[in-house]
Amino acid sequence: MEHLYYLVSQLPAFTVNGDSSSKLPITTDYFKDLCCRFMSPKAAELAKGLSLEPPRQGEKTGSAFLDEWYTKERNLRFALAQVRALKMKKEAKDIPITSDGEVIQAARTATGMDSPLSAEQYLNDYRMTVLEKIAPLDVFSADAVYNYGLRLMLAERMKKFNRDLGLASYHKIYDEILGEKK
Repeated sequence: MEHLYYLVSQLPAFTVNGDSSSKLPITTDYFKDLCCRFMSPKAAELAKGLSLEPPRQGEKTGSAFLDEWYTKERNLRFALAQVRALKMKKEAKDIPITSDGEVIQAARTATGMDSPLSAEQYLNDYRMTVLEKIAPLDVFSADAVYNYGLRLMLAERMKKFNRDLGLASYHKIYDEILGEKK
């Protein structure tokens, strides 16, 4: 039996801002553990399998919310691949074409940015906006719990971005390519 009221009441609120030094109140692992304790086995299994990376082929999950999220994210990834292929003047025949104008515009905006970090931050903000738009109205539903989990995973991912570490990694890779290992 599900006890979604008890689960949702234990999930602390959090905000996502540009401050990568502030900590989130819980981790994804702790969230998934809570889901296993308070959700039905089938719903908990879906929660454990939450991912920011959708399956390449659209598969029904049993949740209208998750199906919509995975469709949007899959279309975004396909649109990014298509736009990048066009910019490099390469053929993208293996990449399915999306007709979602909002997703195509987000992909074009992101690929037009000069900084990969800025593009990634823009895409993460776009993803948060998508999650807000498709969020279920019933806050004590399994779909609301899945939404929370996806937002938490996205927030954890965003917190990992660090300009200085990224620059250091870039210079290391660049030096290795040039054969100037240090």
